[in-house]
Amino acid sequence: MIPLRLTLQNFLSYHQASLDFSGLQLACICGPNGAGKSSLLEAMAWAVWGQSRAINEDDLIHSGQTEAQVDFVLEIQGQCYRIIRTRRRNQATYLEFQARIEATANLGDPSGFRSLTGRSLRQTQARICQQIHLDYETFINSAYLRQGRADEFMLKRPAERKQLLADLLKLDHYETLAEAARDSARQYKGQLGLLGQNLSQIEAQLTGLEDLACEKVSLEQKIRALRQQLEHLQAEQQKLTELSQSRQLWQQQLTWANQQQTHLQAELTRQSQSCTTAQAQLQKLHPLLQTQAQIQAGYGYWQHLQTQDRQLAEKATVYRGLETRRQNLQQALDQASLTLHQQLQTCQSQLTRLEQQQADCLKVISKETEIEAALQNLHTSKAKLHYLDDLQNQAFPLLQLQRQLELEQERAHSRLVARMDELRSNARQLQQQQAGQPQLQQAVLEVTSKISHLQKQRVYLQHLQDKGLERRRFMEQLQDRQRDLETQLGQLEQKMQLLTVPDACCPLCDRPLDELHWALVKQRHEQSQQDLLDQIWVIREQLAVSEREIQVLRREYREVDQELSQLHQVLEQRGRLEAQLGNTTSLEAQLHRIFNEIQTLESQLQQQQQAQNQAPEWQTLTTQLAALNYDEKTHALARGEVERWRWAEAKQAELNQARRQLHHLEQQLPALITQQNHLQTELKTLTTDSDLAQELQTIQAQLDALDYDPTVHHQLQAQLRDYQPYLLQWQELTQAQARVPQLQQTIQDLTIAIDKIKEQIAEIGTQITHLHAQLHHSQDTPNRLKQLAEEMNQAQTNLETHLAHLGRLSQQQQQHNQLQTQLGQLQQQQAHAQSQLQIYQELAQAFGQNGIPALMIENLLPQLEAEANHLLGRLTGSQLHVQFVTQKAGRGTKSVGAAFRKEPNKLIDTLDILIADTQGTRPYETYSGGEAFRVNFAIRLALSRLLARQSGSELQLLIIDEGFGTQDQEGCERLIAALNSIAPDFACILAITHMPQLQAAFQTRIAVTKTTAGSQLTLIS
Repeated sequence: MIPLRLTLQNFLSYHQASLDFSGLQLACICGPNGAGKSSLLEAMAWAVWGQSRAINEDDLIHSGQTEAQVDFVLEIQGQCYRIIRTRRRNQATYLEFQARIEATANLGDPSGFRSLTGRSLRQTQARICQQIHLDYETFINSAYLRQGRADEFMLKRPAERKQLLADLLKLDHYETLAEAARDSARQYKGQLGLLGQNLSQIEAQLTGLEDLACEKVSLEQKIRALRQQLEHLQAEQQKLTELSQSRQLWQQQLTWANQQQTHLQAELTRQSQSCTTAQAQLQKLHPLLQTQAQIQAGYGYWQHLQTQDRQLAEKATVYRGLETRRQNLQQALDQASLTLHQQLQTCQSQLTRLEQQQADCLKVISKETEIEAALQNLHTSKAKLHYLDDLQNQAFPLLQLQRQLELEQERAHSRLVARMDELRSNARQLQQQQAGQPQLQQAVLEVTSKISHLQKQRVYLQHLQDKGLERRRFMEQLQDRQRDLETQLGQLEQKMQLLTVPDACCPLCDRPLDELHWALVKQRHEQSQQDLLDQIWVIREQLAVSEREIQVLRREYREVDQELSQLHQVLEQRGRLEAQLGNTTSLEAQLHRIFNEIQTLESQLQQQQQAQNQAPEWQTLTTQLAALNYDEKTHALARGEVERWRWAEAKQAELNQARRQLHHLEQQLPALITQQNHLQTELKTLTTDSDLAQELQTIQAQLDALDYDPTVHHQLQAQLRDYQPYLLQWQELTQAQARVPQLQQTIQDLTIAIDKIKEQIAEIGTQITHLHAQLHHSQDTPNRLKQLAEEMNQAQTNLETHLAHLGRLSQQQQQHNQLQTQLGQLQQQQAHAQSQLQIYQELAQAFGQNGIPALMIENLLPQLEAEANHLLGRLTGSQLHVQFVTQKAGRGTKSVGAAFRKEPNKLIDTLDILIADTQGTRPYETYSGGEAFRVNFAIRLALSRLLARQSGSELQLLIIDEGFGTQDQEGCERLIAALNSIAPDFACILAITHMPQLQAAFQTRIAVTKTTAGSQLTLIS
């Protein structure tokens, strides 16, 4: 993996930064502590694997921003790839994976790459790891020597060191294989036990089977005898069955005859009732026929009244027309009289109104002298007001200018006062904010502590969720096991139920059991049942405990989740408090500036008041206004005097109007008096000599000549209604005369039908008597059939019992043959299981801790030792040497010098590291910090190369994060020389340091500086 270009946006301390690695083979990343040097390497790891030292990915986002993005272009085995990882605050992470289409394409051109992004984040991450052949753990233990972890491998105990080496070499999958082999071995061991039990059972069953041929021949003879007996009984049963069928037919005929007799009886009753009803109806019509003469006389008089009613109805029509015309004429005459009365009233009202107006006009004219005197006073007041208006026109511009000067002075004074009030208010607010600064600082500390607690609770919440899922999976396994055991228990209870039947056979082999074997089988089944019940009880107890644990976890999960719901609100609160705290830093300078401005404004107010009365323009205006001697009060009194006498003008107009109106009234009064006299004369002649009155008299004469009386007509109609029932009686009489012949014919027909039904009833009675006699003679047949059926059932039961016994004997012979075959198959399965057990036991031992993993470590340690000593020789001038020891002598082992004489079965596995210098071998803790770092560096670098080769990828990138502070001048020079010597083995080596004396040793440096706009990168060659 070779880096080509890294672009950061809002990542940790970086806001916007980009770094081109082209031509950088050995470079130093330098800068002060906290500038963001290690953040560059964190960005590479986060972009490729999504891993970083931050617990929450939102912590990677630059403060105050909502999104962080890392764009990383790298080269792997000659192919260029681009990885873009983006994180939005409180949202999901987005990952893009691209490959360059052409080798000559520009790295900054997006069109030069094709997308390899999968459907999901996990699928895309898997594709990235597949292409680079390197996971995160191998990267940080090979290519990336992280800050503060240089001596991690050396400080561990030998057993932990060996386990760490096994973890780094990915040897844990051998433990998985060993566990799988042990599981398979346990399965085959269980199969061997089960096969052994089955073989013992089959051998016991084969021993219990004896010769069954004689018993089978005797049983066949009994079966033939029973079949002959059944044939004889079946023949007798056939004869009796035919007789029984005839008896059933006679019984059916008897039943039908009884039903037919009942039906005819019912029909006879119905016909008799119909005949009786017809006779009753005929008898009911006789009284109506006897009153025939009376009904016809009443009906004739009703027809006479009907004729008179029609004649009077014609006169009534003419009478109503004339009466309507008379009423209309009378209404017209009344309306004309009303109209004349209304006109006369209107004329009288107008005459009265004109006379009242004439009196009013005379009253106004009588005040003529008083109105003329008031008009003279009004003319005098207007002349004085005109003189004062002229003075006002001369003084108004001067007064307006004077008021404008006063307003300008007031506005200037108001602006100064308002500015002073605003500054004093701001000063009070700033003083309050300044007084609250300690409380803000304390609040920020409290909120930060609460956020730290909530972040720890979020990690704990994930732990609770994982634990709950693990408990749920465990319960599902227990439930599956419980269902299996309950199924086995049900099958076992069915087998035990078969044992309760008398002379029961074995539930497994269906072989007859004697008392001893029956007791043995029952005891074995009861023991198996108890074992299953015990296992089910244990599982139920475990389920109950697990359910209680899950309830506790759920309750705790809800509590923690409810507590975490405050995290977003607390984060916002911290942001607000930090912003408020930042605003309080400049309060003192703002207060000083405000107080200076207030003093300046107070001086301006004093100067303004002094200059107001001494202005020349103000004094000139005052002199001119005094010379005019204009008084606004005098002007107002003059206006009031004019308004006081202004009524005279209105009264003068009223006087002129009264004179004109009086002349007009004197002309209208004679005409109205003449109109009043004419209307009174016309009203008197309307009721006697008008056309309406004459026509009304003519209509009245026609009514008298018609001779129609409505009262007489009403009496006739009442008499007609009284004779109306004779019409109904005459209609009923007509219907009765037609109904009598029909009823007489119906009675005759019903009498004939009744006689015929009585004959049929007699015939059916004779038939019923004959059937009763036949049934009496065959009454013993059912008893004999029942007895034959019992004898046949007994014979059939005996035959079926013998046949079942014969079948069991045949089955036992067949089972004997099957058991022989099954015995051979089980013996073959036992041999195969024994072979597989031996194989998986050997595999479990081979994949175990002392097998292939130990052998791989034994084979890899010489390579690690040689590589480390090669690098250590470059770093120390061949002054130091390391040796890895994987075994050491236990108790009772004798040693001679530095070499160990190992005795069999007394060696202890270990992973000790022996360091030798010119003075001999010493423990790692006795070496100085510089020497220890060079040893650590050599071993880590050698381990990095080894891990890279194990992962299938070539180690082309090396990153060293700090560690140079422990070296003296010579150690630093040797370390730089060692880096230069191994530089050809790597495509890119990056070293991080904040020591100025080391920065000059590198020809290429990447300077990291921290500014208010975020960390910045500068490439220095």
